[in-house]
Amino acid sequence: MTPPNDIPAQAWPLFDRYVHGDLSRRGFLEQATAFTGGPAGAAALLAALSPDFAAAQQVKPDDPRLVTRRQAFDSPQGNGKVQGYLAKPASAAGKLPAVLVVHENRGLNPHIEDIARRVALAGYVAYAPDALAPLGGYPGDEDKARELFGKLDAARTRADIIAAARGLLTLPDANGKLGVVGFCWGGSLANYVATQVPELAVAVPFYGGAPALEDVPRIKARLLLNYAGNDERVNASWPAYEAALKAAGVRYEQFVYAGTQHGFNNDTTPRYDPVSAQLAWDRTLAVFKQALT
Repeated sequence: MTPPNDIPAQAWPLFDRYVHGDLSRRGFLEQATAFTGGPAGAAALLAALSPDFAAAQQVKPDDPRLVTRRQAFDSPQGNGKVQGYLAKPASAAGKLPAVLVVHENRGLNPHIEDIARRVALAGYVAYAPDALAPLGGYPGDEDKARELFGKLDAARTRADIIAAARGLLTLPDANGKLGVVGFCWGGSLANYVATQVPELAVAVPFYGGAPALEDVPRIKARLLLNYAGNDERVNASWPAYEAALKAAGVRYEQFVYAGTQHGFNNDTTPRYDPVSAQLAWDRTLAVFKQALT
């Protein structure tokens, strides 16, 4: 993986626009030529910024400490069914708290499956839904995944995520205690789930946008909010969100990780900041332990 310091400063905001669908691959390459010396340099930059799932994998899919399976829940207000990936400790003797793991805007890719396994190893039933399931699931290509993401029905997709959360509340493997962690688009959904599922005990959004402010008084969960320092697009929503949380008396902690980029927890790309990611993850597991066990 290319060290972050080797990436030109101009690349980060350009890559952020590309990742979030505001800029096509061609558009990224055309604009990157201005500071990379030409088309070859721009292509090399994009390759360096793109995910390397195999190199970053922390928990193998066949890790004997875990039991994994595909799991579906009914989603009558969504797309009929929500499909996803479930992982839990193989040694579990009884029911465990559940954690919903919500992906970025590329669907259930290998990185998020790995995150679900990490959560499971911490002692939880982890479930990662795939918002792209109605369109065939994660396609194995990040560009195609972003393209498909734009074709989703947003309301039905949100309903699928809520159905997943409610499914975990009554899952035979789980004990009725529920948390959620999400990243980027999934961070926004973690905030949204907190406004829609009063049984939720804790929500941990990573660089997620705020929910509708009028819904904030409905939040009963404890919140741990992780923000990147260099993320103007997402961070712009925080002041109003914080004011609403205070007015509603919601219990929350908010951390900004100085010098980090949006996506700093994603260890498949150079945006990854190992020190900040580890601190944020330690805080995440700590709040799960406090709220769910």
